[in-house]
Amino acid sequence: MKQVKQHSLKAWWLAARPKTLSAALIPVITASALAFSDGAFDWCKALLCVAFAACMQIAANMINDLYDYLRGTDGEERLGPRRACAQGWISPRAMRGGIAVMLLLAGVFGVGLLLTSSAPWLLLGIGAACVVFAFLYTLLLSYCAMGDLLVWIFFGPVPVAGTYFVQTGTVTPDVWWLSAACGLLIDTLLVVNNYRDRDTDRAVGKRTIIVVLGETFGSYFYLLQGLLAYACVALMALDNSVWLTILPMFYLLPHYLTWRKMIQINRGKALNRILGFTSRNMLMMGVLVAIAFILGGLGL
Repeated sequence: MKQVKQHSLKAWWLAARPKTLSAALIPVITASALAFSDGAFDWCKALLCVAFAACMQIAANMINDLYDYLRGTDGEERLGPRRACAQGWISPRAMRGGIAVMLLLAGVFGVGLLLTSSAPWLLLGIGAACVVFAFLYTLLLSYCAMGDLLVWIFFGPVPVAGTYFVQTGTVTPDVWWLSAACGLLIDTLLVVNNYRDRDTDRAVGKRTIIVVLGETFGSYFYLLQGLLAYACVALMALDNSVWLTILPMFYLLPHYLTWRKMIQINRGKALNRILGFTSRNMLMMGVLVAIAFILGGLGL
């Protein structure tokens, strides 16, 4: 990578980690598509949810960048993509300012949702929980084998149920199936990350679930989560469009092939390619599920 000028637009772009935004947007987009299929889609509220989720994801990325740097876990031995504070692209003081700006923007979009909601106190609680999660994940929970559970909750039930609720005023059983699918799907990204970093995490005392339960568990955990995500979506076809069984099926082969490649590579920086493949697979699944809901809503 060419030299990045400190505090430049490129530096902030890299600090935001735009490639991770699909993880934040998939639950919102699929939940909005479900609302559309149920005849209750609201463009304004959907866009506010998208904006809130994007700002919170960027804030969480910056928090992770800053505090991993301060803890000294982003050293030269790091296998993952380079981070802004560790590389000197963004100073810790400036990163704190960036975090504050992103949280403020998220708050602005959150207020927009509060003003249009029938249950503002519930949404306020969800928003506050998201902010707490953004800090606690990096500072504590990712170090004690709780990361996967928290990712499942905050990329599954919280954004899916929240997005659907603000548009419809209710929550249906399909919301919980979709929540489970999104949480499982997006956690595959964390599993790859922790699978790659298992040796360095063990060395610094970071007890991820893969450090605790081992490499073999980690590889099959990755495969199983993708399969279960598809199963959760397919089960919704019982009360919805058959497209929910057919279209998401195209996710299965890329997911399996990515898993095979992951266990073949096994260790080292080459596993960063698997992060890219996993992100692609996640986005594919999210788009396919959204299209299936829309086709069902159109009566096709």
